[in-house]
Amino acid sequence: MNKSVLQYDKMTKTPVSTLIIKLSIPTIISMLVTNIYNLADTAFVGQLGNSASGAVGVVFGFMAILQALGFMFGNGSGSIISRMLGNKDTVNASKIASTGFFSALASGVLVSVLSFVFLGPLVTFLGSTETIAPYAQTYISFILVAAPFMTTSFLMNNILRYEGKATLGMIGLLVGAVLNIVGDPIFMFVLNMGIAGAGLSTALSQVISFCVLLSMFLRGKTVTKLSLKLISRNYRDFLNILATGLPSLLRQGLNSITTVLLNNYAAVYGDEAVAAMSIVSRVIFFTFSIALGVGQGFQPVCGFNYGAKKYNRLRRAFKFTFILAEIVVFVMSIPLIIFSNGIIEVFRNDPLVIEIGTRALILQAIAQPFLPFCMTCEMLLQSTGKRLYASLLSAMRNGLFFAPLLIILANLRGLSGIQEAQPLSVVLAFIPSIFFAIDFFRKLPKENA
Repeated sequence: MNKSVLQYDKMTKTPVSTLIIKLSIPTIISMLVTNIYNLADTAFVGQLGNSASGAVGVVFGFMAILQALGFMFGNGSGSIISRMLGNKDTVNASKIASTGFFSALASGVLVSVLSFVFLGPLVTFLGSTETIAPYAQTYISFILVAAPFMTTSFLMNNILRYEGKATLGMIGLLVGAVLNIVGDPIFMFVLNMGIAGAGLSTALSQVISFCVLLSMFLRGKTVTKLSLKLISRNYRDFLNILATGLPSLLRQGLNSITTVLLNNYAAVYGDEAVAAMSIVSRVIFFTFSIALGVGQGFQPVCGFNYGAKKYNRLRRAFKFTFILAEIVVFVMSIPLIIFSNGIIEVFRNDPLVIEIGTRALILQAIAQPFLPFCMTCEMLLQSTGKRLYASLLSAMRNGLFFAPLLIILANLRGLSGIQEAQPLSVVLAFIPSIFFAIDFFRKLPKENA
């Protein structure tokens, strides 16, 4: 029995709860280690002062743009691939994988070149103050060199997940994250490179992670293949990847835009406010990453079984994912509320940073339990090819609610409004998610085909 048949049987016959947990564990480990690096990076750079700490937060918004491109091609390709593999079409699945791979690589090169040309205006646009800008330019220069490797690594990791081979993706990400954690203190303090050392450590780790992930495909560890010869000549395949990945681009891209907007509004209140909101964003993302890992374990199960027309398994998978993610988020939110003051202090022992960050962290922790249902619904719609609905839902949560709320509340309530905008947008996004989920399952056939 060949590996594509074995993989099909695994994805369509293993009990959904067992399968989702097995696929979630590697993803959760990858995300936790990556986020531990992000938090460690914030803590290390925080030792250089508020301006350097703010610079990391500013560049974090740009890195989210690179992630958005990688996830657009990765989730776009992966969603189509999982449904093709569910339908036992491995030949066209490899065409989609190759088309997505080289598209992601080209987009990373284009963004890198354009960003170097407009480096000064770019860091200002991202929310740098005059004191943050020099640090941000130094840090982002290294990120730009690694940009093509970053976008393509995100794509490969997503394809591996959608194939049901999340462990292989975990290995690639873990290698990069561990090297990053080790490299930061060496380059920054031992070699006395300061924030340039943090940038160099990140760039090197991303290149090595890319090489490890690519080796998985070149050594035949995957069902799909990557080759220039396999790039689809049909423009509809490329457009299909873009359209299917659009919700990811909206989700990540709007998140990046709102991060930039948040930095710009926070900058009015000084480097301390930018640093505080940057710390809160990373802490919240770290705690939510476990639930997000559960959701990413759900995606290949969803796509495979929808493609195989096993609709009852899809229903059970959705219910299990939402409940498990909700339990995880609720448990993780409690210590954030109780120990908020001490958590902020770990990253920056500055009274004003602690004061601003503590209130923002408590508000976002209170709103977090509304996120799992929104997340599971978005992933359901995207993995089953419901591109318009998935795009609308992503746009609502990350842009249509958050951006206007931030602008309105910042003008009405100042710094307090900036702290309140994001948690309020999460609560509001929960409402349309309910209606989208009801509509999807109402139209889904009652029985397996």
